[in-house]
Amino acid sequence: MPYRATYNKYRNKKIEFDGHTFDSRKEYERYLLLKALERNGDITDLECQKKFILIPVQRAPDTLNSRGKRIQGKVLERECAYYADFVYYDVKKARFVVEDAKGMRTEVYKIKKKLMLWVHHIHIKEV
Repeated sequence: MPYRATYNKYRNKKIEFDGHTFDSRKEYERYLLLKALERNGDITDLECQKKFILIPVQRAPDTLNSRGKRIQGKVLERECAYYADFVYYDVKKARFVVEDAKGMRTEVYKIKKKLMLWVHHIHIKEV
């Protein structure tokens, strides 16, 4: 299977394959396994890099110009989002799974994992 590889800041090889970019070989290999499970019918609806908004964008209040047209307030803080490595439906357990192929658990990831549970009531499965 041909793929293209580059290195990221954690010395992991980024791999491009099947129209997706994977942050590590571990994530790439997990994708291959999940695709096989999907072909077998064990899982369905496999998605890569699904975005979950944890904190929406924060803006200043809207204003009106001299003609009465609404002007959207400027962005004070950008949104905070978590991108799940994989999301799929587990047929045997009859539930959706949000999965992250973790090599290094950064402090930012730990906070986003807690926010996912608090905001969306989703526990991230780490592989």
